[in-house]
Amino acid sequence: MKRRTWRFGLKGKAAALLAILLAAVIAFLSVLVLAGIREDQRERLEQTLAAEAESANLRVRQEVLTSGSPAPDAFMEQSGQGLAVDLGAESGLPVTLYKTDGSLAGTSLPFQPKVDVQDALSYTAKGQSAYITEGDQLLYLAPLYAFDQESVGTVQFHVSLTEQQAFYERIRRLFWLAGVTVLVGGFLLGYLFVWRQAHVITRLNRAATRIGEGEYLREPTVQRKDELGELAQGIYEMSGKIATTHAQLTDEKSKLLEAVTRLQELEQQQKLFIGNISHELKTPLTSILAYADLLDMYRDDPALLEEAARHIGMEAERLYALVEKSLKLSSMDVYEFETHASSVDLKPLLTEAALRLQAKAEKQGIELVTTLQDGKVWADSDNMMHMVMNLLDNGVKYNQPGGKVFLSNKAISEPGGPGRMQITVKDTGIGIPPEAWPRIFDPFFTVSSDRARVHGGTGLGLPLVRSLAEKQRGSVKLTASGPEGSTFVIELPLERPDPQDGG
Repeated sequence: MKRRTWRFGLKGKAAALLAILLAAVIAFLSVLVLAGIREDQRERLEQTLAAEAESANLRVRQEVLTSGSPAPDAFMEQSGQGLAVDLGAESGLPVTLYKTDGSLAGTSLPFQPKVDVQDALSYTAKGQSAYITEGDQLLYLAPLYAFDQESVGTVQFHVSLTEQQAFYERIRRLFWLAGVTVLVGGFLLGYLFVWRQAHVITRLNRAATRIGEGEYLREPTVQRKDELGELAQGIYEMSGKIATTHAQLTDEKSKLLEAVTRLQELEQQQKLFIGNISHELKTPLTSILAYADLLDMYRDDPALLEEAARHIGMEAERLYALVEKSLKLSSMDVYEFETHASSVDLKPLLTEAALRLQAKAEKQGIELVTTLQDGKVWADSDNMMHMVMNLLDNGVKYNQPGGKVFLSNKAISEPGGPGRMQITVKDTGIGIPPEAWPRIFDPFFTVSSDRARVHGGTGLGLPLVRSLAEKQRGSVKLTASGPEGSTFVIELPLERPDPQDGG
């Protein structure tokens, strides 16, 4: 509502200002023109009366010559009345003649004028003309001379100003009418012009409001070839820049939120990691301390000594594996774990991994079966060996007597891409319950604490395999598990990943 009041206020103020300026200009011009008209009337009247006075002087000289050059007063006394009538007929104006002493010599008027002209006669006696104005009447008095500039009296012309004043009034009314007309027309035109400009400003203001509300412009609000058009173009360009900046800020905000979420996850993982590692370290240490006490208490029992030494060695190996895997997994989560990826010939590496576990498998009555194909992957060979060895070791440890572990690989082509290599480790072991599938790659998670204690499991092997696979643009997943065993699949790129993808 304030915006509406301000908008109409601007139009009214601008139009009123224009009207005031027009009124001032018209009034100023009217005063100048009317003053010029009055001055012109005065000058014309003066010129006319001066000419009539000169004619009167010529007639006086003629009368003086024809009358034998009498004395001035005698001349005026003798010829004044007739001369006044003749001069009035010639000039078309009422004429009155005065002697040099100021007395009346003659008049063309039917009555003697009653105006006091003594002050004016004092001027004509000095050879000057004089005016007397009464209402709409003007009396013009001028000296009369005979030959040798001898004063014979004064001539007085009676002039009516009614016609001049009527003309002046008509002009003044015309100026008033023209002034009012121009003022009203100028006000309306000015208001219309200002309204159009204010309408453009209103559209620009609405565009700015839309930008403030996040609705950015697709084109300039106003198409004009003036300053308002330039302003509209500037607002449009500003809208585009704000939209770009807003998109960038939104993207940065999203990345920042992701980073904060990741930090929170890492913090939570760190807390969980510390709690789990503390618990997992405490368990084998408690067992070692308990068997150490037994050794001290029953030194004369060879069977007990042998069993205690075996358990202490087993727990120490489990403790060593736990610490080693914990350190490696922690370094991968907290720091950017360094890898030395290159093109690795896969078949020899998988063959070597199988040979390393051959003895352990035979000791537990497990058969290792390999079905390998030639191929190369882009990976770190040491990390590759660790991943395959870990999966093979789990297949051997959690298998059944007389069971088998199958190791195979095959290349998978991808439309428009370099393809990937699948490495499959399948066992005929005890399997993993379906409810445990989502957590088997979580640090320190074990399907069964009893089974982990028997086989020396730490719950860190599979998380480490997943981390190593992801560092090399690969993946690992459990594809099948049940009474007939489990199947794990590692996928790695066949060629070097594109650096633009973060590789």
